[in-house]
Amino acid sequence: MAEWPATRILVVDDDVELCELVEQYLKSQGFQIDAVHDGSAGVERALSGVYSLVILDVMLPGIRGFEVLRQIRTKSTLPVIMLTAHGEDVDRIVGLELGADDYLPKPYNPRELAARIHAVLRRTAAGPATDLLTPFTILLDDIRLDTRARSARHKTRDIELTSAEFELLALFFKSPGQVLSRDELVRTALGRDLEPSDRSLDVHISNLRKKLGACPDGTERIRAIRNVGYVYVVSETSQ
Repeated sequence: MAEWPATRILVVDDDVELCELVEQYLKSQGFQIDAVHDGSAGVERALSGVYSLVILDVMLPGIRGFEVLRQIRTKSTLPVIMLTAHGEDVDRIVGLELGADDYLPKPYNPRELAARIHAVLRRTAAGPATDLLTPFTILLDDIRLDTRARSARHKTRDIELTSAEFELLALFFKSPGQVLSRDELVRTALGRDLEPSDRSLDVHISNLRKKLGACPDGTERIRAIRNVGYVYVVSETSQ
């Protein structure tokens, strides 16, 4: 039985034959698939409010995938998986910096794509974070996290987070002041194993730092521990 039998996914890719193959496989997994083949149509359909996730190719006619993602992110936190050319690390990093939830290099195995889709949808389903944390609302310094609403606020300002960024912040709030390994962060927050030369965690952390801003004393909230992982630093009054 498919895990999400009613989930509707939008594929934005100008490779019609590939779209047909992906659609055939994902439908066998219980997903409902729509495909468009240019960036403008991709933006319009993605913002229609009927999709649970978008699969977005970087190389598109007209509007490139990065611009499609940028336009989506101005109005929506809809999960997006970017498809990048094999070996193009810069494209992957740029996509993550613009707010992509994950990426997959071409050519790819449809089973791997389905696994990435399931991982992203698990994050957006509010499962792991709400199970990890009690009570539902947690305050550390001047950041308030609501695990039930999957939202965060800095004083009176709402912080718009992607599903990956929220899961990372939830893990940090569960263990403030504790060093979390890269393996643990990728496995728990991103829902997959850490891959060699995988920069996605670092980019998600960088985006999260920018959105959170500095601590009240001006120091960085999330500190890198060389060759180990990251730690969320809090003031003594919050511990």
